Amino acid sequence: MDHKTIHANGLEFAYLDDGPAEGPLALCLHGFPDSAHTWRHLLPELAGAGYHAVAPFLRGYAPSEIPADGRYQIGAVVRDVAALHEALGGTEDAVIIGHDWGALATYGAVAHEPGRWRRAVTAAVPPTASIGLSLFTYAQLQCSWYMFFFLSPLAEMALPLDDYSFIDGLWADWSPGYDGSWDVARVKESIGQPDRMLAAIGYYRAMYNSDLHAPELADEQAASFLPTPRPTLYLHGRDDGCMLLSSVGSPLDFMADGSELEIIDGAGHFLQVEQPDAVNRRILGFLEA
Repeated sequence: MDHKTIHANGLEFAYLDDGPAEGPLALCLHGFPDSAHTWRHLLPELAGAGYHAVAPFLRGYAPSEIPADGRYQIGAVVRDVAALHEALGGTEDAVIIGHDWGALATYGAVAHEPGRWRRAVTAAVPPTASIGLSLFTYAQLQCSWYMFFFLSPLAEMALPLDDYSFIDGLWADWSPGYDGSWDVARVKESIGQPDRMLAAIGYYRAMYNSDLHAPELADEQAASFLPTPRPTLYLHGRDDGCMLLSSVGSPLDFMADGSELEIIDGAGHFLQVEQPDAVNRRILGFLEA
């Protein structure tokens, strides 16, 4: 895999790259607390299937640029995705794959401009409408407490303690039994500085505070809540300690005909690195169907 940079939507994005430049674009989006390295197993497989596989570091995640306007609403990421598709030479045969925040961006990108994408894959976070009130069950709130903690200024004091061990804790809780030490080290390289961590939790603060939304991004923002108009594969780890399987709801009710759902055994939240063979095989099979 190569490390490259590209300018899109007014930002400099760093990204991992594999496969033929003339192949159809396969854009892979990470979530929190994660980095583009989460796709290290999938990118070569996509490249082997003829795709130009690209995994950018999301806005604010080093070595990508921190946006000067401080915009971290999902609508801004949706616009980033469209700009990356354009800058990377994507066409209507492009596919998009997203995990966690990357999944939310995928829903928005496909709903906002479906003509850019042939198929989509999302993992670990279903459509918002599918979750519904499950977010507020006691069991799910026990897992989602961190989102509300991030709204407090106390988060900025707590997260850097003990070499950002908060990140280690989330990985251990969300993917029980998986040794994520290599992954966590890459995450800390990306957001293990105060300005970078502030960017990462800025996504959550923007989610719960509409005052942090830009009016010009209203269409992109709204699109992330719409049904996905392209066939989409949704994957979820059976042992996910972040988004409980019982909270997933019925994702296929909010996806186009031809969409599919699969629960990955022996995997938690970071299923793409926990069970890469099973996940990659399922993704490639769906994209080529």
